[in-house]
Amino acid sequence: MSGVKLLTVSEDEGEQRLDKWFKRRFPQLTQGHVEKMCRTGQIRVDGARVKAADRVAPGQSIRVPPLPDTEAPSRPLEGRVNAADAKMIQNAVLWKDEHIIILNKPAGLPSQGGSGQGERHVDGLTEALKFGYKDRPKLVHRLDKDTSGVLMLARTDRVARALSEALRHRNTRKIYWALVAGVPHPRQGSIKYGLMKAPGHGRGGEGEKMICVHPAKMADFPDAKRAHTDYFTLWFLGTRMSWMALEPVTGRTHQLRAHMAELGHPIIGDGKYGGSAQENAGDGWGAQAGGEMSKKMHLHARSLSVEHPITKELMTFTAPLPEHMERTWKLLDWKEKDVPADPFESLR
Repeated sequence: MSGVKLLTVSEDEGEQRLDKWFKRRFPQLTQGHVEKMCRTGQIRVDGARVKAADRVAPGQSIRVPPLPDTEAPSRPLEGRVNAADAKMIQNAVLWKDEHIIILNKPAGLPSQGGSGQGERHVDGLTEALKFGYKDRPKLVHRLDKDTSGVLMLARTDRVARALSEALRHRNTRKIYWALVAGVPHPRQGSIKYGLMKAPGHGRGGEGEKMICVHPAKMADFPDAKRAHTDYFTLWFLGTRMSWMALEPVTGRTHQLRAHMAELGHPIIGDGKYGGSAQENAGDGWGAQAGGEMSKKMHLHARSLSVEHPITKELMTFTAPLPEHMERTWKLLDWKEKDVPADPFESLR
């Protein structure tokens, strides 16, 4: 593509990372190419310099510099998805029909590629999820790398647009399960702190960390976005830790993790927001509970309720706990059948 162009993010494209927007529009580009153009200021959003990991939203104007016209060389399936990965991602399928695929994403597997994520991620494994279709299924939302659970993909562009619209207008419901430090008081409530990106871009990922902003101070921070999480304490162990149900009413980056940490009850195993084992914020005790529990984040997208984009049937998909959380639940003698599937139902 010759010459500089200004392109507008469409409503159909929704909110997504800038590098993903570029690679979907211009598949010949590599991740390194996009990052270099951002570093050198060739790519700009609404006139401002940006990073490849920044998110863009419908209506924003993106400066696109001259790009190479060469298409990326195609590679055979076996060169992209090895047999073990293909089996793994296929075994993660909870439901599929001719329109949608629902996965139970494993903890530790990124939803998409990006800086430091390497080649192995759900989006890169969708070749193994075609199941006879010509095109690969498309992600319509994401989960953090270390968060497991229900992840939805669309098998056609039409369905992807419909599901993206449903997510954007909050016509879906997601319930997460988490193990957190301490016991919240009150044991049921809402967290409405706004969220904004922390400054800096250190090696530890500080630039991707979100800062909570008190609702009364939102006007003082123009970059802060409104965020709302409902929580419900399903079970607790003395004062040490709690089994939480979390419902994100909004869908901000790291929302549940940042909100629970702000409440003084960080998610067990969350190294980014959890603090140290000695930290006692509120009556919580930091995210390092000791032993195996501290090694993996205990946050799981337990269920997703959505109207089927074609049949219009209201469907709820439920994902079993990942192995590390299953072991923790067994250790604590907590059983899935002993708690309500939807503790927020009475609030609707």
